[in-house]
Amino acid sequence: MSRGLIIVIALLLIFGFFGCSTYNGLVEKDTNVEGKWAQVQTQYQRRADLIPNLVNTVKGVANFEKSTLQAVIEARAGATGIRLNADQLTPENVRKFQQAQDQLSGSLSRLLAVAENYPQLRATQNFSELQAQIEGTENRISVSRNDFNQAVQSYNQSVRSFPANIFAGVFGFQRKGFFEASQAAQQAPTVQF
Repeated sequence: MSRGLIIVIALLLIFGFFGCSTYNGLVEKDTNVEGKWAQVQTQYQRRADLIPNLVNTVKGVANFEKSTLQAVIEARAGATGIRLNADQLTPENVRKFQQAQDQLSGSLSRLLAVAENYPQLRATQNFSELQAQIEGTENRISVSRNDFNQAVQSYNQSVRSFPANIFAGVFGFQRKGFFEASQAAQQAPTVQF
C-alpha cells in the first residue's frame, strides 16, 4: 500500500469516528430535550387535572362572580387544547403553547385572589388543600420549564457549534425553541370586585 492511501484511510476513519461520536451526542441531547419537554407537559397536565376540583370546591362554597369561574374553565380548555410533540418545538409553537398556559395562570391567579375575600371558602379544608396543590404545581412547572430551557440551550449550542453543525445539518438536527416569559408575565394580574 502506498503511504498516501494509508493517510486517506486513516483520515476517513478519524472523520467517521468523529461523525459517529457527534451524531450520538446530538441524539443524546435531542432525547434529553424530549424528556424535559415531557416533564413540562406532565406538570401542565397535573395543573389542568386539579382545576376542575378547585372550581367545583369554589362553586360549592362561595357565590361570587361566575365570570371568574367561567374564565378559568375556558382558559383550561384553551391550555389543554394545545399539544406539542418534541419534534414540533419551534420557537413559534412553544410561544403559542406558553400563551395558552399564561392565560390559564392569569385566570387561576384571579380565582385565588377573589377567594381571599370569602373567609368561609378559605376555611374549607378542601380549598386549602387544592390551593396548596396548585401552588406546588406552579412551582413544579417553573422547575420543569427551567430544566427544559437548560436542555434546549445545551442542544442548540451543540447544533450550532463547529464542526458539529455540519453533522447536525446533514442528519437533520434543527434548533429547538425556548420557553420565554410573555409580556403578560411582567405584570401581576389585577383583581377587581
